[in-house]
Amino acid sequence: MKNIRLSLFILISTFCMASHLSAQKFVNEFLNIGVGARAHGMSGSVVASVSDGTAAYWNTAGLTRITAPLQINAMHAKWFGGIANYDYLSIAKRLSGDNNQVVGLSLVRLGVDNIPNTLNLIGPDGTVDFNRVSNFSASDYAGLFSYARTIGRDEDFSVGANVKIIHRSIGSFGKAWGFGADISAMYKVSDNFTIGASARDITTTFNAWSFNLTEDEKKVFASTNNDIPVSSTELTLPRLVIGGAYSGTKGEFSYLGELNLIMSTYGTQAGIISGNNFSVDPSLGMELGYAQKVYLRAGVGNIQSVVNPINTSERQLELQPNVGLGLKLGRLKVDYALANIGSVSGILVSHIFTLGLDFVPRQ
Repeated sequence: MKNIRLSLFILISTFCMASHLSAQKFVNEFLNIGVGARAHGMSGSVVASVSDGTAAYWNTAGLTRITAPLQINAMHAKWFGGIANYDYLSIAKRLSGDNNQVVGLSLVRLGVDNIPNTLNLIGPDGTVDFNRVSNFSASDYAGLFSYARTIGRDEDFSVGANVKIIHRSIGSFGKAWGFGADISAMYKVSDNFTIGASARDITTTFNAWSFNLTEDEKKVFASTNNDIPVSSTELTLPRLVIGGAYSGTKGEFSYLGELNLIMSTYGTQAGIISGNNFSVDPSLGMELGYAQKVYLRAGVGNIQSVVNPINTSERQLELQPNVGLGLKLGRLKVDYALANIGSVSGILVSHIFTLGLDFVPRQ
């Protein structure tokens, strides 16, 4: 009975600390999800075409494509039937002077709130007292400080970098602080073709965990056969994302297609190209626009070779399709994406919304 009452707490805590207690390939996974409904609608295939404040996440060099003096972007999404909230806010500002310089600040939060803490549900005398149950949140935060600029007179080549601060918390029980950096570049090869690259966690981002459990709480963990967490350090290995985007116009219509390759040293058996310490994951995105106001998007990502559930000796190809819409009304941009993030059935159940606003001085 006691184990049952503690199950929710243990389940959520295990989810939040899974990377701390096991393989480090899944450290800071909330930063691998992606931000912005436009990008999600294209399955994250935007490293060569991103041109708004979300570039601070996807390819910092893309911040130089912002034309407004100041731009704000905000995103909200709910997962797992509304249990988890994923939020993003960014501010990008152009600097005066040469080289088309832009600075940015981005905040990311993934959190599960109002989790019942049942560690003290049962008193020392064995009585059950629901007044002893409190609530806590398991949250991951990241702050990205960004800088981007163009190089050369033609401004076809741009570079950018992020310094990121990470804070993860599990109520008052455990907290972690981490630091890392990204660098990126973007080059306009021609009027129709652009290439981009983003090297993430080039410094090997680390998280230093510390835990604060009372002796009574440790006894509950021990009595339910759960490991008592100890302070330690996690490492996030570097990843490289490269991509090429081809775009053009025909009358009132515009079109764009982009292919991205995500290369990591994690190594997964489900990857299309993978080994013990290396994997390459492709994704493809498309966007069709009309009159620079309405946009229709689609993408394919998370392409994996998985075991056939019917015949386990064979493997089959699985992929994740996403779709999205965009609407631009003057200085306001509204984007929507339908994806299956947070789904265990492969059904498109995640609704992602993003608002973007340009601040332009009145003439």
